[in-house]
Amino acid sequence: MSAPVISFLTDYGLVDEFVGVCKSVIAQLAPDSRVIDISHDIEPHDIRAGSLTLVRAVQYMADGVVLAIVDPGVGTARRAVAVSAGALVFVGPDNGLMAPAVAMLGGAIGAVELTNPAFHLIAPGPTFAGRDIFAPVAARLSSGTPMEEFGPVIDPVTLLPSVLPLTRTSGEDHEILIGEVLWVDRFGNAQLNVDPSEIEGFGDVLSLRWGGLLKTTRTGHRANTYADVKTGQVGLIVDSYGLLSICLDRHSAAVELGLSAGMSVTLSVAV
Repeated sequence: MSAPVISFLTDYGLVDEFVGVCKSVIAQLAPDSRVIDISHDIEPHDIRAGSLTLVRAVQYMADGVVLAIVDPGVGTARRAVAVSAGALVFVGPDNGLMAPAVAMLGGAIGAVELTNPAFHLIAPGPTFAGRDIFAPVAARLSSGTPMEEFGPVIDPVTLLPSVLPLTRTSGEDHEILIGEVLWVDRFGNAQLNVDPSEIEGFGDVLSLRWGGLLKTTRTGHRANTYADVKTGQVGLIVDSYGLLSICLDRHSAAVELGLSAGMSVTLSVAV
């Protein structure tokens, strides 16, 4: 039988000891479990970026526990929760971080608030819930402790919703699609929150606008691969997660075009 898996994501970085301490807690409480690092380089406190990383990765995660910690509200009244969805149990703060990934799996099957101190470490202060609450609970879940033992059952409807944006349309005939840059990868490709089906009637050449007062206008060319984007063209491809991305061939679209996460982008038929 394969070892139980805990998939681990944080904004802790790897300069300080935080990730290593959490892993050591898990190793003591669940020595047979395997920890897979999804990412620890989420920008500090960036719940949105953490949500995006989780939802991109979740369909490829091994069955087991997902320990997700991007927690600017640590020590406050925000709830610590475990949420069951599909073949995974998510452990982390109730701040919208886990909501998109849970939705991707069809929604929450059940949820509990992690209030049972029997499963917490004794803490000198309230600011390291990853070590004192989330890691111990993830370890015990991975070892087979039923979720209901960690605290009272809560209605999944009360969990905070996703922080990720939806597209919208404008114009008399809804001919303009307004999207947003979700993420810029290390190659400088700018992923939009646009499903390719939303621009089916726009053709292969589109007008793109972004920046302050949407003053930057470029023509975007639909392409199948990065190499299909010609020199000097702005490409629009369907990326590995099935969303539309703005790209350049072997250059950073983010740097050269001034694109960044959170920026609005409008798409319309090129005139």
